Amino acid sequence: MRTSSGAGELLVELNRDSGVPLHQQLESGIRTRIRAGLLRAETVMPSTRALAQNLGLSRGVVVEAYQQLVAEGYLVSRAGGKTQVADIAVVEPTIAAPAASGPPRIDFRYSRPDVSEFPRAAWLRSVRRVLNETPYRSLAYIDGRGTIELRTALSDYLNRVRGTAARPENMLICNGFAQGSRLLLQVLAAQGRTRLAVEDPSDNDLRDVAQAAGLEVVGVPMLETGIDVAALEQSGADVVLVTAAHQFPTGAVASAETRAALVAWATARDGLVIEDDYDAEYRYDREPIGAMQGLAPDRVAYAGTASKTLAPGLRLGWLILPSWLVEPMAQAKLMDDRGSPVFDQLAFADFVARGEFDRHLRRMRPRYRILRDTLVDRLAARIPELEPVGVSAGLHVMTWLPPDLGEDALREAALQRGLGVYGLAPYWVAGDGPAGLVFGYGSLRRKEVVEGIDLLADAIATIRG
Repeated sequence: MRTSSGAGELLVELNRDSGVPLHQQLESGIRTRIRAGLLRAETVMPSTRALAQNLGLSRGVVVEAYQQLVAEGYLVSRAGGKTQVADIAVVEPTIAAPAASGPPRIDFRYSRPDVSEFPRAAWLRSVRRVLNETPYRSLAYIDGRGTIELRTALSDYLNRVRGTAARPENMLICNGFAQGSRLLLQVLAAQGRTRLAVEDPSDNDLRDVAQAAGLEVVGVPMLETGIDVAALEQSGADVVLVTAAHQFPTGAVASAETRAALVAWATARDGLVIEDDYDAEYRYDREPIGAMQGLAPDRVAYAGTASKTLAPGLRLGWLILPSWLVEPMAQAKLMDDRGSPVFDQLAFADFVARGEFDRHLRRMRPRYRILRDTLVDRLAARIPELEPVGVSAGLHVMTWLPPDLGEDALREAALQRGLGVYGLAPYWVAGDGPAGLVFGYGSLRRKEVVEGIDLLADAIATIRG
């Protein structure tokens, strides 16, 4: 690919008091940059006239320097009068050799949707409309909550699909759940909250964030009907984080009784429930279950993201906030990054409002269900003692391990076969819960799921044999 260094600019330092002729200084400066790989092969050099004017030199000095570098093989003259960096002159920067043990050939890592199915054509149509129709004033600094277009589109969508009680003025757009949860915990700590309760087991990423914000973290056991609210009441927490629609990693669904008890706890304790609704759009064997936020909008902060439904790289997330949190969160967002990119928000707003988000989800559900069914069936056929739980929704399933199989040994044996499997150990708050495996299947193909379980069965046989 041919590149250009600009119409007449080239950064070369010249010292007119050094006694070294200027053409030699120019030669040396260009030669050094080529050797370092800073001027890549086929880069078009400025014309002698333009460079002379830019550096305050006579054209003859530049011509002499170029001629010398052409003679040495660093530059080459092309038809049409262009001078370019020669291929043979480039010395590429040293790159560290990759590690001998590469990534697993088949990887059951959780939290990976199939990004190859990203709806590029529909997204491109939304981007084009936004670029053509967005008024200039929308490109100025924006409200800390995000663009009104995206907050409106998402509130309409979530109220329709997830049963929330969202209003555009109570929504905040963030760079994924990671930023939204971090800002929320910081604001809550600044308001005097002291202890965060989390489901045990649960995703471990947020615990470090909470502790950095000054909050104490306590684990609350999980029941088949959701978090143990009686244990929560004894924990002394004033904030609790739940994944009510599809608990991570067990897959448990919070019952109506558990949801009502959580709302009652928050009301009596003057507490807050943070509802992470991370993958509720993907359900296979049960009716949709609405979000808790619709039950108590002033006691539940709802968090959603496009990471599991579209692509993690979009970094698009949203919060539905109680009214008393809206202003401090908007200020925290502005202080953090001055707001998420406008064009991304407007493109997503158009994408949602025109029904493309619904169409994409309808297209992906059958694909993920086939993968889920393949995984469950292959486990039953090859490793029946690994009975999956939490299979009715989402992009992962979990299995408990029998007493004779340890997570570390199994992970190492699998990795030797090019297979990535992941244990439950990081998800226990105290680090001492029963052993198990979490299988993420969203980014795999059916044949990879089948082969992966076969490799795991072979690894188990080796450990036992």
